[in-house]
Amino acid sequence: MRTISIFGITGSIGQTAANILVEQSNKFILTVITGGDNVAELAKQAIRLSPKYVVIANEAHLYELRSLLMGYNFEISAGRQALMDAASIPVDVSLQAIVGFPGVQCSLIAAKFSKTLALANKESLVCAGPLLQKICTTNNTKLVPVDSEHSAIFQCMLGESILSVERIILTGSGGPFFNTAIENLKHVNSKQAASHPRWSMGQRISIDSASMFNKAMELIETKELFDVSIDKLEVIIQPQSIIHSMVGFNDGSIKAQLGPADMSGAIGYAINFPKRESLLVERLNFAKLRQLDFLPVDQLKFPAINLATRAMNIGGMAGAVFNAAKEQALDLFLIDNIGFLDMAICVEFALNEYELNQIKHNYIFEDIMEQDTHTRVRVKEMAKGL
Repeated sequence: MRTISIFGITGSIGQTAANILVEQSNKFILTVITGGDNVAELAKQAIRLSPKYVVIANEAHLYELRSLLMGYNFEISAGRQALMDAASIPVDVSLQAIVGFPGVQCSLIAAKFSKTLALANKESLVCAGPLLQKICTTNNTKLVPVDSEHSAIFQCMLGESILSVERIILTGSGGPFFNTAIENLKHVNSKQAASHPRWSMGQRISIDSASMFNKAMELIETKELFDVSIDKLEVIIQPQSIIHSMVGFNDGSIKAQLGPADMSGAIGYAINFPKRESLLVERLNFAKLRQLDFLPVDQLKFPAINLATRAMNIGGMAGAVFNAAKEQALDLFLIDNIGFLDMAICVEFALNEYELNQIKHNYIFEDIMEQDTHTRVRVKEMAKGL
């Protein structure tokens, strides 16, 4: 049996992973589970799955967590340091599903102490890709992506040389606003933006999907994960969400990975890698599916894609700048301080400033964190004028 830790078990990825562990209870021993603010869900999963360690990142919830788990034999702790300590516990598999920049340091630490890092935290590669890859190489840790798009690319690349790759095509569902006129997006609110037509995700990820910042992050993630040149990256809309991504090769052939719109497949593949284990997911019925559609991305309506390309061309810590500006802009959108389209304006501002003033760094986590903090402050200041 393999030991596994799940960081961010209270989110959509973490809860889906918990269901897989129940299905495959004879294959895993659960070591650590963590959550952020959803203390009730964390306690529920602890009782359900019986890990050794339970960690709540927000120390304010420690008393409530202890109360909910009274009588159970768990080692319970809280706070940022407790989270880092948990990431330092050696396991066979560490599933990193903490949302946003707070998950980056956790990924970097877990990469030193896990045989397999199953990575669902986009920010780890976007903000600290070279550093994470270096840690994985040094510690002989296998980095397996959990995002459905990168899982698809990873599977298509097995047995292939990166030198034979001509193009990598990331697919997206299009989100709730794909057919909405750009002038109507000015008045979109956070509830509308969080209503994804296909995926059941958290509020922040759903809004990122609606603005296509999620896909933009995935572009940067692809470059960092597979070490490909920017001109080989493409994005296409595949509304049925059946083809999760494709890889084109120098002989003209294209490999595609298909599956139902269910994250169980990518999660199950990552935590069981290199084996494939049976999963209780829907099987595709092509007679009912009938057709697959492909549509281009409207770059004017969704400028996030071009902004991601620009960040990759700038290099340095532009990925960390891109992410920090995007996260800060989303915070402001959620409290109605800026509009839906203003989020892209915030990111463009941050990239402009970084490109003009960038300095060389040692590219350690402390430098990344400093840049993240600076960018958030500058975006918040700039947004007052929007």
